[in-house]
Amino acid sequence: MPSSISDSKSRCLLYCKVLAGICASLLAVIEISSIYLLKRHSPTYARISRQYSEAGKIRPAGPGEPANVLMVGNSLLLHGVELDRLRTLTSARMNIYPIFLEATGYYDWLYALRELFRQGARPQAVVLGVGVNYFLADGVRQDYAPMLFFSAGDTLAVSSDLHLDRTATSNLLLAHSSTFWDTRSAIRTQVLSHVVPHLEDLFMLVNQRPTVPEGREFEEIVMPRLRRMQELCEAHGAKLILLVPPTLSAESAIGEMAYAAHKAGVDVSVPIDPAALSANFYQRDGMHLNSQGAVVFTSALAKDLPDKVATHNTLASRPVRQSSSLAPEIADREH
Repeated sequence: MPSSISDSKSRCLLYCKVLAGICASLLAVIEISSIYLLKRHSPTYARISRQYSEAGKIRPAGPGEPANVLMVGNSLLLHGVELDRLRTLTSARMNIYPIFLEATGYYDWLYALRELFRQGARPQAVVLGVGVNYFLADGVRQDYAPMLFFSAGDTLAVSSDLHLDRTATSNLLLAHSSTFWDTRSAIRTQVLSHVVPHLEDLFMLVNQRPTVPEGREFEEIVMPRLRRMQELCEAHGAKLILLVPPTLSAESAIGEMAYAAHKAGVDVSVPIDPAALSANFYQRDGMHLNSQGAVVFTSALAKDLPDKVATHNTLASRPVRQSSSLAPEIADREH
């Protein structure tokens, strides 16, 4: 009888070891397959990896050379800025190194910049353009950003900043360390886009734009974030410039953002008044510029940005210089 029990325990232990080995092998296969598919078939990963690598090599320009500028943002800049056109128009005064990742906001870029600076990136100016809603958002992108932008320590710092629970923190750590876990949402979206017709239209109906707070509540959120990011940039010799791209029917929110940046002492670029662009310049979602709108915005940005990069005077010591009608609005608030 004891021998029979001992044999049963041995078989059970053997089965457990075999099962654990099979599971480990499957996980390894899934992870390796995910890495292969990501590097071979993800245009987003290829673009961001290339841009991030180039940004990490930025060093200050020499005397008389164009300034080296890191420009970061989300899909508002990806669709709204024609990089070749902007570079051509501003090549005599600055070299632009872009990193544009969709659905990123304040916290994504705060920690992405921390990691880039740790790696030795030394731009003379950092231009941040994520739009008002994403700057106010309390969250980070769940795919690509944890893997490409954050260190392991950063994931814990992000978790603390956002007051994430243990499950959300674990997901963030897994996304940082596992390609499969990081890209599972992107894979799911790709599959659904092939199965469900007009998936983007369904997302537009489900994902309503959040309400933007006003007045003191708006400033209490925005100003500490601006100052924190400005301190990070200045600690590494870079000037922070907040770029506010236009979105349809967002004049008041953009005005609030420009005014808050002014009060925080952060230089702000509002190259074009959103009221000057009709719906014809936007895609169907009313947020992203179409090709025609991108030409207009890029041309305006090429006129507005070089002067802000060149000077080290902050908005705290001089009036806001803008090409839009928002400048008089800021001046009126000060009186």
